[in-house]
Amino acid sequence: MEQQAAEIRRGGGTRAIQRQHDRGKLTARERIDALLDDPADFREIGLFVGRGMYEDEGGCPAGGTVMGLGHVSGRLCMIVANDSTVKAGAWFPITAKKNLRAQEIALENRVPILYLVDSAGVFLPMQDEIFPDRDHFGRIFRNNARLSALGVPQIAAIMGSCVAGGAYLPIMSDESLIVDGTGSVFLAGPFLVQAAIGEEVDVETLGGATTQTDISGVCEYKMPDDETCLATVRDLVAGLGPLPRFGFTRDAPEAPAFEPEEVFGVFPESRQQPYDTRELLARIVDRDSWTEVKAGYGQTLVCGYARLDGWSVGIVASQRQVVRAKAPKGKAAEMQIGGVIYGDAADKAARFVMQCNQKRIPLIFFQDATGFMVGTRAEQGGIIKDGAKLVNAVANSVVPTFTVVVGNSFGAANYALNGRAYDPRLMLAWPSAQIAVMGGSQAAKTLLSIEERKLQKQGIELSDADRQARLDEIEARYAEQTTPVYAAARLWVDAIIDPRETRDWLATGLEMADHNPDMADFKVGVLQT
Repeated sequence: MEQQAAEIRRGGGTRAIQRQHDRGKLTARERIDALLDDPADFREIGLFVGRGMYEDEGGCPAGGTVMGLGHVSGRLCMIVANDSTVKAGAWFPITAKKNLRAQEIALENRVPILYLVDSAGVFLPMQDEIFPDRDHFGRIFRNNARLSALGVPQIAAIMGSCVAGGAYLPIMSDESLIVDGTGSVFLAGPFLVQAAIGEEVDVETLGGATTQTDISGVCEYKMPDDETCLATVRDLVAGLGPLPRFGFTRDAPEAPAFEPEEVFGVFPESRQQPYDTRELLARIVDRDSWTEVKAGYGQTLVCGYARLDGWSVGIVASQRQVVRAKAPKGKAAEMQIGGVIYGDAADKAARFVMQCNQKRIPLIFFQDATGFMVGTRAEQGGIIKDGAKLVNAVANSVVPTFTVVVGNSFGAANYALNGRAYDPRLMLAWPSAQIAVMGGSQAAKTLLSIEERKLQKQGIELSDADRQARLDEIEARYAEQTTPVYAAARLWVDAIIDPRETRDWLATGLEMADHNPDMADFKVGVLQT
């Protein structure tokens, strides 16, 4: 995973980076480093976006955009930087999705957002997948306006090309800077102007720094170079007035009871091996802060209160140990499989989620579940209504929620434990994560049986060898689609993280969530009881 990450961080490659330097420009990552108080503090979101996609077009490392959370002049900010070493910073469909995700995070959490603009605009061969729909390019400017209306600071630095519709992004920000000699912003470039109205004009006259500051007054600040521009952005952030906070409960942080590096000794290599999720939590949350709720009931989900970097949180985590459910006198106890959500676990977790909303305590979900229990006993026990109750509580949560996929995230368990569709403020994945509608083996056999039935209607019977060959092919294809890289490439998760950094990521997320001073009333509607 680290090798893949290093490759992605090279962007368009060594030559493209050198061309950037030859023009007197820093790369997107160098710009972000210069902006941050501490580059090591940067939480990059969407590093794997575009991985394995657009191969016929030469690829799109990190979706042509570098973005993430970091402190600038002491303030936590969302930073979005076009990487012009990748197709001149052109927008692919996944680029639009990634930029929208940055704005979504800024909107949900009210954190300042800084744009470092250097883009040739929409990748024209794919304009139909970028331009017209609701969550396409136009949504960017709608979000600009909404962020401004909410009072969320937006600062844009034009450090390269800024063309066509993309020109609205920096100008709809609160303040814009433009670098003399390299920055330009216009609705139509010289070639299009000549084609449209027959006027011949150069880039600087049409939309260079002097034109857009001294003549048109479009931009506030003309900067001599990248370094001065970034230093000025830092000054502008330092000068921001006080921003309101929600004020979630926080005490003095305490280190975990055990070193975070020890998670590798707790989490097994084999997915079939059980482990106690409490041992994972003991390496993530503050020492002596864990208070478990209903420890002996619904044991395949662990629920409890804890502190994380001092923040008060509620935790819902999959339990992978095999457990024995206590039964009423005269009835046999039920052995419950770890990683499966049973009715009692869903019932417990639903009530706990509601309690955290009532108390205004942020929620963290740790997913390693293959799904809900199936079979006659489960159905007669009302597993569907118990699962529906948990989904309802999670869907209607108003407190900030965060999700970490440590292992399996299959089927309805993905939904009930706050998957992407339920708007976690951050959705993170360990390299061990798998995300799919069901496990690979079950899915492959189901798909093979469908294929066999189609062939039988055509009078074709598969031999045992053919059947096995097709099963292997389906399993391999399905296995690739369940990897965390496949999910992260499509932004189904925000980041694939080093398990040892789980605590740091969640602490940043909690700090971020505290920037939003507003919270809706908690209502769940009709619950199946």
